[in-house]
Amino acid sequence: MTTATPNTGPAGRLTARAWLQVVLALMILVVIVGALAGARVIAATNRVTDRLVNETQPAAAEAYRLESALVNQETGLRGYAIAGDPRFLAPYTEGKQEEARSAARIRELLADRPGLLADLDGVERSAQQWRDGYAEPLVAAATPAGSRAIDAVRGKEVFDELRSRSDSQNRDLAAAIDGDRRELDRMRTTRNVVLTGMVVVFLLAGVALTILLRRLVVRPLAYLQSASLRVGQGDFDHRISVRGPADLATVAAAVESMRRRIVDELASARAQEAMLAEQAADLDAQTTELRRSNAELEQFAYVASHDLQEPLRKVASFCQLLEKRYGDRLDERGKQYIDFAVDGAKRMQVLINDLLTFSRVGRVTDHDEPTRLDQTLDKALINLASTAEDTGARIERPDELPEITGDPTLLTMLWQNLIGNAIKFRSPDEPPVLCITCEPQDPAGWLLSVSDNGIGIAPEFAEKVFVIFQRLHNRDEYSGTGIGLALCKKIVEYHGGRIWIDPGYTEGTRFWFTLNTPADDDIRADEGASSTTSA
Repeated sequence: MTTATPNTGPAGRLTARAWLQVVLALMILVVIVGALAGARVIAATNRVTDRLVNETQPAAAEAYRLESALVNQETGLRGYAIAGDPRFLAPYTEGKQEEARSAARIRELLADRPGLLADLDGVERSAQQWRDGYAEPLVAAATPAGSRAIDAVRGKEVFDELRSRSDSQNRDLAAAIDGDRRELDRMRTTRNVVLTGMVVVFLLAGVALTILLRRLVVRPLAYLQSASLRVGQGDFDHRISVRGPADLATVAAAVESMRRRIVDELASARAQEAMLAEQAADLDAQTTELRRSNAELEQFAYVASHDLQEPLRKVASFCQLLEKRYGDRLDERGKQYIDFAVDGAKRMQVLINDLLTFSRVGRVTDHDEPTRLDQTLDKALINLASTAEDTGARIERPDELPEITGDPTLLTMLWQNLIGNAIKFRSPDEPPVLCITCEPQDPAGWLLSVSDNGIGIAPEFAEKVFVIFQRLHNRDEYSGTGIGLALCKKIVEYHGGRIWIDPGYTEGTRFWFTLNTPADDDIRADEGASSTTSA
């Protein structure tokens, strides 16, 4: 027996969960710090971007519109002074309106930039001085000749000063845009550095976590796996020692306890293994016998459907030929003997066919599909139409019957046997009346019934009638082979249900039966196998 030295270092003082919590706490701290730093940098970047895009650049554009409005005023006024046509004053008037709109917009955009607003104030003062000293007196003159009284030189000097102030404003706005762009570039660089640092820190934390997991979890687990495999390979004397963090040490102790339990149970397991081997041999022998029995049944079915029926057909046909050829030479007793022979051969054929049908239920028939019970009932009634018409039978049925998964041929046979029996065993005093009912039944099944007003079945024979070849009446009274109700029972059981006679119904006979869709094909296969064996 080998042993290993337990790990008593610092790693063994904490559990693996505790070490993971320490590392995760550090990572969470790094994430929080990085998120705060990143949020501040991103907020500053967004602030500069918004100022540049939403304030400085639109203000510069409005400044150019303001300058254009002033030039339009000067151009319109100069045209009016030369031509004396009032229509030239239209650009002057529109220019004043555009100037007011642009100035208001610039003042709104640069509300928190007093230096740039000072340039706007200077432009507005110069524009007002030009209009008061030159433009408005010229417009107020009665005739163009009156414009000579206006000091044109003074007006040009004032407008040149206005141009100078407007150019200064544009330069200051361009400088402000450049400053915002430089600050934006600096903020973006800072943002990239912070994000890169966060990624690097995360990677380092991941590497540290990987190393810690390897030393505290992977290596102890590898040792535990190696020791467990050694025990699993047959070295049950190998002792599994305690290594690694406290929780892994607990796991190792549990595995060691399990190893000892295995050693204690090994002898008992070997004895049970010998017993199971013997049982498996018995099951194999039973399986072989069952296969042989099924093969014999298959052979019987073939013989019954071919070899046994052929001699019966010959007996019946030759007896009929004998009667036809020599009938005039036979007395009444001889003809009666021939009729007995023909009838016996025909009844033997019917019996063989009924037996063959009974044996095939659940073994040969396997065509399960979604089937509406209405359709199978309709087929059965069509097959019995002549008998029902001759006896004046009246059949009451539901307006709609459900759909189940089953074999439509077998379900048709079920209806046909139940309804045919009800018509056959009718009361001699009145025509047969049949009532068919259907209602849902849990879980996922249907409860159906077929009631009649016939001669009924005594309660003591309620189970006997479902046994094959069991007859309650003489063959001279009622024809048949005694297989019909046994076949109904087998069909109902094949579809996962059961059938029984209602002992409380005294007006005739009432058969109750359930139909369920089998939940598993293996169950259907087992039922088919048991049916084959019982047949």
